[in-house]
Amino acid sequence: MLLRLLLRPLRPGDATRVFYLFNGISTFCFTLTFTVNMLYMVTVVGLSPLQMVLVGTVLEISAFVFEVPTGIVADLYSRRVSVIIGFWLIGTGFLVQAVPAFTAILVAQVVWGIGSTFTSGAAQAWITDEIGDNAIPRVFTRELQIHLFAGVAGTVAAGLLSLAFLRLPMLVSGAGFLLLAVWVWLVMPEDHFSPTPVQRRETFRHMARTAREGLRLARSRPVVRGLLLISLFVGLASEAFDRLWLVRIVEDFPLPPVLGAANEGPWFAGIALVGSVVALLASLLVNRFGAVELGTRHPGRVLAVLTLVQVVCVLGVALAGWLWLALGALWLKGAALAIAAPVEAAWLNRELRSDIRATVLSMNAQVNAVGQVVGGPPLGVLAGRTTVSTALVASAGLLSPAVAIFGWLGRRRAPGPESGSSDLPAR
Repeated sequence: MLLRLLLRPLRPGDATRVFYLFNGISTFCFTLTFTVNMLYMVTVVGLSPLQMVLVGTVLEISAFVFEVPTGIVADLYSRRVSVIIGFWLIGTGFLVQAVPAFTAILVAQVVWGIGSTFTSGAAQAWITDEIGDNAIPRVFTRELQIHLFAGVAGTVAAGLLSLAFLRLPMLVSGAGFLLLAVWVWLVMPEDHFSPTPVQRRETFRHMARTAREGLRLARSRPVVRGLLLISLFVGLASEAFDRLWLVRIVEDFPLPPVLGAANEGPWFAGIALVGSVVALLASLLVNRFGAVELGTRHPGRVLAVLTLVQVVCVLGVALAGWLWLALGALWLKGAALAIAAPVEAAWLNRELRSDIRATVLSMNAQVNAVGQVVGGPPLGVLAGRTTVSTALVASAGLLSPAVAIFGWLGRRRAPGPESGSSDLPAR
């Protein structure tokens, strides 16, 4: 009965407009939370470095484990139902996260992590069903523009709301997602949904097959093997850095009040905003003046340099004795990552045949997630027993092998995905 009620909008609207609106609102609400949530955990809840890393690990495990069963809901029953459930769980999780206790924060990661798996892929699949493949490029381009604008607006709003108290952006964000779930239930049409055939649905058996096929391809193609290994090292290093750079700033650099605020919320909203602008400008400049170099078939040496810049920047955040030097290193790392990520993704895609591309890309994401789960807690323990700076230096060390692997790949001239004896036979 409840499922049947969820399947029918009371006042169905235009699918494209609904897609733009709920993506813009959800991005705004996400940014409200993510601008201040780690600062809140450190300064209000008082989490230790290990606890900070464990929060991220619990989130990664929740998303990893529930990605498949929640995807079945979108494929078997309804994209619309999946999005509604997802928004409701995300909002609930953000509200629970505003309870200043470690246990509540862990529970919140599980709840909103599961909610994010309900929405991941379901919204894009829904709009593709509703408007057709031909209209998708234009709609996705506009949606990206809305996403960027909503992210900037959310960052600014988080800084302003935190002037009152630090939990307020998270409370507004959680309530916003609950209201968004109700609005989507009222207006989101679903007129062209067809359940996915059993043989095409994502299952745990499919995940095992994905791993086997990905490993077969990695053994036969050195470039793919190298890029998967790089994803592992990036995952091993990234969880600790993503959680602990803020701890380093808060503990080692006194931040003066902004506009009379009793917390550092406006500071970190500004840091996030500057980081986004720097990364965007770097990406635009490279696209304008360096697209040819980055578009080469084997950009390994360029990626090695960009990864080396990230390693140096992690060390800068860890060891800088001056606030602005640490922030400069943080922003430069973000810019280098913004340049490198699409180049690496394009390189990996070029190395794959169409019939196995999705399989290997899925495995690449899984390898990165495993790296984060394995690498985060030990570095959190290290930070607790020594210092946060020591853990960040270790994070830089774990990222360093990626520089060497990129350099090695840059010296190879492997055959393309459609030629050479190293390809797997077509299925």
